[in-house]
Amino acid sequence: MSSMEEKKETPGAQKPKGRERRHSCQQCDKSFTTSGTLKSHLRIHTGEKPYSCEECGTTFTTPGHLKIHQRIHTGEKPYSCEECGTTFTQSGSLKSHQRIHTGEKPYSCEECGTTFTQSGSLKSHQRIHTGEKSYSCEECGTTFTTSGALKTHQRIHTGEKPYSCEECGKTFTTSSALESHKRIHTGEKPYSCEECGKTFTQSSVLQSHHRIHTGEKPYWCEECGKTFTTSSALKTHLRVHSGEKPYWCEECGKTFTTSSALKTHLRVHSGEKPYWCEECERTFTTSGNLKTHLRVHSGENP
Repeated sequence: MSSMEEKKETPGAQKPKGRERRHSCQQCDKSFTTSGTLKSHLRIHTGEKPYSCEECGTTFTTPGHLKIHQRIHTGEKPYSCEECGTTFTQSGSLKSHQRIHTGEKPYSCEECGTTFTQSGSLKSHQRIHTGEKSYSCEECGTTFTTSGALKTHQRIHTGEKPYSCEECGKTFTTSSALESHKRIHTGEKPYSCEECGKTFTQSSVLQSHHRIHTGEKPYWCEECGKTFTTSSALKTHLRVHSGEKPYWCEECGKTFTTSSALKTHLRVHSGEKPYWCEECERTFTTSGNLKTHLRVHSGENP
């Protein structure tokens, strides 16, 4: 038997290492070990996404990516952290999470030395230095530093809210928004103010609260110069100048500048009075009306 025949018939014979990646992409020169992997990769260039989610219609380049996505709908999180019990939909996400416990941050920014647990986080961070925002929304032109941020933003236009609360059914555009919402039901407030001890469900709310102590109001109105502690407070204020009232009552057609004002108004139609006086059990539609009423019992002047 010739040496060629021996190689052909030997079970499990390994190919020379130099030939392992022999399937090359002509678009970007990346190489792959199998033609199937190359075929999947080519979809990045063609934009083809043949695998579709029956639940929400989102499409993917590979069946593996579709399978991972479907866990959003099923709630399946097969990968669990032995340290704290947190569960994940992907093994990669678990691996990144475990670095929280180990303190490992293997990815470092050459520009400023900041270190990261994930290469993707480093790549996104580097755009702070370059100013690059390579992901653009076709709907409104807003640009983003990451594809994930763009994808989340696009849900404003599509109305898609793929994350649902099992407790009350409320839906959200991001998993982080859902996690924050769940704390309403659990009562968990993991973010604490070192100044006064007040606790919050979100770190961003704590950050805004800190400004009460510092007096910082970084958001200001170009129309009148008034300053605000949060961007949302400024946004609401701007409607004073524009006259915009985007929230309207389906019962009577009355419009409002804020969703909370609409919510309060709806009680006129529903008859709901959620605020009650412990002294005389009288009920009120707003906390402000209850506060005014309490002065009757305290003898305090308005």
